[in-house]
Amino acid sequence: MSMFYAFYDIFYLLVLLAIGFSMWASARVNSTFRTYSQQRTRNGMTGYDAAREVLDANGLHDVRIERTAGNLTDHFDPRTNVIRLSDSVYGSASTAAVGVAAHEAGHAIQYAKGYAPLKIRNAIIPLTNIGSRLSTPLILMGLLFSGLGQFAITLAYVGVACFALSVVFQLVTLPTEFDASRRAVAAIEGCGLLSSEEVGSTKKVLSAAAMTYVAALAVAITQFLRLLNMVQRNDR
Repeated sequence: MSMFYAFYDIFYLLVLLAIGFSMWASARVNSTFRTYSQQRTRNGMTGYDAAREVLDANGLHDVRIERTAGNLTDHFDPRTNVIRLSDSVYGSASTAAVGVAAHEAGHAIQYAKGYAPLKIRNAIIPLTNIGSRLSTPLILMGLLFSGLGQFAITLAYVGVACFALSVVFQLVTLPTEFDASRRAVAAIEGCGLLSSEEVGSTKKVLSAAAMTYVAALAVAITQFLRLLNMVQRNDR
């Protein structure tokens, strides 16, 4: 029994380690972005300019670029075919801003080309949202009433399955983000937007950003394993 509880505690440790990794990744991306936000592009290219150049080079003249409030709130909205760049990226003539803007343009290219992981991610967003809202109540109800019979435990397992949708979402997000960064760097180099030294700086920013998605997946997986183990412990 003591070995079982030791094993059970491992899941809490893994979750804590994953959360620590996530906090480190978040701090690192913010630090890296701040550093290279101070590195001005030699040709004066801004985030907006970079996104527009990358889009136009790929024939996506109909994709609009808008400014949005906040810091690192940049995203591509496929519903409206709009790239929204944050205040720290839109008009900033820095290597960091160019990298982030080109990355969002990479998402627009993925959408236009029907990139499979992006299509899967967009398709499961509604299910993921529903699952994230239902998972905790179902697990809590199942565990609370586990002494009343197998139905309650089944309810808890359904809750765990709902949470698993978040793991799937993070799993398909990872290749989507890495591919968008790859497309961004290729476009920056192909269009000659930055010098080779400046491209190296954008790669560091994009690499730091990618680690946040790796961390998010690690948190989701370890949390899923902890919840599954918790339900299985009550099903004995």
